[in-house]
Amino acid sequence: MKALGPLAIAALAACATTSADRPAYAPVHGLRMYYEEHGRGRPLVLLHGGGSTVQTSFGAVLPKLARTHHVIAPEQQGHGHTADIDRPLSFEQMADDTAALLEQLGVRDADVLGFSNGGMIAMQLATRHRPLVRRLIVCSSFYAHDGLAPALRKGFEHASAADMPAPLRDAYVAVAPHPEALPAMVAKTVAMMRSFPDIPESALRALDAPMLVMVGDADVVLPEHSLHLSRLVRRGQLAVFPGSGHGTYLGVAEAAKPGSPLPDLAVTMIEAFLDETDPRSR
Repeated sequence: MKALGPLAIAALAACATTSADRPAYAPVHGLRMYYEEHGRGRPLVLLHGGGSTVQTSFGAVLPKLARTHHVIAPEQQGHGHTADIDRPLSFEQMADDTAALLEQLGVRDADVLGFSNGGMIAMQLATRHRPLVRRLIVCSSFYAHDGLAPALRKGFEHASAADMPAPLRDAYVAVAPHPEALPAMVAKTVAMMRSFPDIPESALRALDAPMLVMVGDADVVLPEHSLHLSRLVRRGQLAVFPGSGHGTYLGVAEAAKPGSPLPDLAVTMIEAFLDETDPRSR
């Protein structure tokens, strides 16, 4: 895909700084952590994918979700508007960072939706900070290395910034406080993806929060892994989207299909899941 020119990048940067109803920063474990708030209602936390921003992962669905929810969407260490600091990337740390942000915002009980790496962060959040998570939506994500397609796992042996999808690379350059740090962010992400510890299945079985697992039928996360996850947890549901790659059904920037009805369908399914009676209230 052709890279964006300087004028297009400047326009993307302007859009990124004005698209949030309430953009802000918070001091979190040494980070100056960027987050956006949109809408009103029950808190819904959106956790973006690896190498992504709030807008590249959720720009297609966020406005619809914000019609009925108080959407809180942070950008993780080294991603988007949040500058990197001198520590490795880890799913556990990003979950703890997210929990600390929610504590600062006074959020004690939220629904959480994570895409790709954000789904892993969401599951870590649910296992490490269980009272924070009411319902969990895991989109095209994994809890173990063997949930990833073999070709993707092999690709991490030599991945670099040059392999980053153009929409993600251009969005990073447009909004990052230090665009020159892109190769370091990619290197940290690759190191994390090659060495992260699997979430023990016993920890997932112990979760009380209902979980909706979403995946594309042509995803880089194996659909059979998503099926197993949905059956592993106590209150799991599974949605497999036809003709969908990694996040196509959410309209993510790197995999969107113009005119596809899938993002609207995904929002409808997400809303229906979130509106179900909470088992805690029975």
